[in-house]
Amino acid sequence: MRLDLSQIRTALERYEKVYRPEAFSSVFRDDRDTFQVVSPVSLAFDIHRNQQQFRLAGGVTTTLELPCSRCLEAFTLPVDAPFDLRYQPHTLNAGEGEREIEEDDLTTAFYENDEIDLAQLMREQFYLSLPMKPLCRADCQGLCVVCGTNLNRAMCDCKREWDDPRLAPLKALQEHRHHKEH
Repeated sequence: MRLDLSQIRTALERYEKVYRPEAFSSVFRDDRDTFQVVSPVSLAFDIHRNQQQFRLAGGVTTTLELPCSRCLEAFTLPVDAPFDLRYQPHTLNAGEGEREIEEDDLTTAFYENDEIDLAQLMREQFYLSLPMKPLCRADCQGLCVVCGTNLNRAMCDCKREWDDPRLAPLKALQEHRHHKEH
């Protein structure tokens, strides 16, 4: 999944390709606990060339499967991630010491050997599309902290209140104060 920049001859070209989900199983092997690609990935972008600098503007669409952060059940998340990224040769990355990050720095990446790793580009877009707290549904009940039952499917009879023994003196003080007031 590499874009060969030496094949880009004009100032503006179009790239469109659909990848099968299986193509990502080995590429995103380390991401399996976070997400899995479960539908074809459509990658389309315009390539703007300015000498050795390239701007890729387009988007990636697919469906990801990820675990709910409350009940751990897998659910699907549609992804439609637009991007506008600039690439310049790695040799231009001089490492000028400390300086303030500017807006352009956040959308600039580097390439080596006249190639851009499209798998890495898509991986970044997938991660940027993930919610901070992935939920299978807004009212997900999660798991029982005692027995582990998925509370979306069944209820259990476990006592969910837990008294921390370290807080017993504070609880006694609170009860004592409550009895004095009444």
